[in-house]
Amino acid sequence: MTRWRPGDRRPDTASMIRVDQAGEYGATRIYAGQLAVMRRNSPEAKLIARMAAQEERHLKRFNVLMSERRVRPTALQPLWNVAGFALGAATALMSEHAALACTDAVETEIDRHYADQLADIGENDPELAADILEFQAEELEHRDTAREAGAANAVGYPILTAAIRAGCRVAIELSKRI
Repeated sequence: MTRWRPGDRRPDTASMIRVDQAGEYGATRIYAGQLAVMRRNSPEAKLIARMAAQEERHLKRFNVLMSERRVRPTALQPLWNVAGFALGAATALMSEHAALACTDAVETEIDRHYADQLADIGENDPELAADILEFQAEELEHRDTAREAGAANAVGYPILTAAIRAGCRVAIELSKRI
């Protein structure tokens, strides 16, 4: 562990845990919305169900960290509940490829977000860094799985993914603070 010295910038791990918990919660809601609309036995629904189970595990871990470290949740949780489910349902209603494009976009942005967090943490919080590193690898697996399953075949893929990524960036910034 690196020793802190006066003048050093300490990572805001409480904010990191808050935003990561909110993000994992949002991901579970996106997948719930998609699964509510998709044909249950479609190959895409099976992929999404597997990814949703991993997101549930990530959420449980961040819930534990919030409790252990006394981190307050974002006040925006009710909004992420509705917005996540609506995004998932809307993309699944568009098409199965659009649902996969949503996963592609979200996980691309989360990869960038987790990489930024890991750089900020450095050696200051090995426990949190290990969790983030593990979850980042799984998020990248979700993105790659979505791409392999045809995410780029969604109508309007570049516009759809750009809009979803922008929404993710806004959600991240708001959840850090509110």
